[in-house]
Amino acid sequence: MTAGRPLRALRAEWTKLRTLPSTGWLVLLTVAGTVGVGFAVTGSLDHAHCGPPCAPDLTKLALGGVRLGQVGIVVLAVLAVTAEYSTGTIQPTLTAVPRRFLVVLGKLGALAVLGTTAGALLAAGSLAAGRTMLPGNGFDPAHGFPALSLADDLTRRAALGTVLYTGLVTLLAAGLGLLLRDTAGALTAALALLYGSPVVAMFVTDPTWQHRIHRFAPMDAGLSIQSTRDLAAAHIGPWAGLGVLSLYAAAAVVAGLMMFQRRDTP
Repeated sequence: MTAGRPLRALRAEWTKLRTLPSTGWLVLLTVAGTVGVGFAVTGSLDHAHCGPPCAPDLTKLALGGVRLGQVGIVVLAVLAVTAEYSTGTIQPTLTAVPRRFLVVLGKLGALAVLGTTAGALLAAGSLAAGRTMLPGNGFDPAHGFPALSLADDLTRRAALGTVLYTGLVTLLAAGLGLLLRDTAGALTAALALLYGSPVVAMFVTDPTWQHRIHRFAPMDAGLSIQSTRDLAAAHIGPWAGLGVLSLYAAAAVVAGLMMFQRRDTP
């Protein structure tokens, strides 16, 4: 395999992704939705009503909009993979690039770049929202709350982790798209996997099982990377939680690649 073939496959998939009419709108929806929630949440806080002990995780609250905003990037990743099956353009793709591994590598590479770029934008925007809204609500240095800044190690870890989280969710959704080849089915599976476990945990009364569900649910585990306070009380550590999400994404990608390789016809 020459070095130029993967790059050509990546360039081809990036061109297709960039020219999809929905790409720009879904990235905008992801970033705007996440930052908008960050503005709403941090703007609703009031130090005067923060009873003792007043120690909210302001970084996590500012970045919390990713729970909603990720829907846009999930839809984008699924559409980028399944649209070729619904339109029949997968056949020209496989004719141009017969080695299916390269097709998948190109798709995943292009989506990973887009997902992490969106993650960087929404993380930066959410922290900016927190810096804008929190001081006016009493969460300022005078009350022991320094401005959110990437100079702080924990805030920097939370922001970087949010970027990685968004990239991994993108790969998870793309892997499910490859596996199922159906837009509705892949979207349902991805959203159920992300949002289903927290809902199930709400109806579980056993604290041990609640802990296990939160610990191994892809969204709850992955977003533990945003925590900067009370880490000892968390269901799972920040990097370990992101590792759990990585395993989900890897499993979806490997399963999708295997099915893509084994199918004789698109």
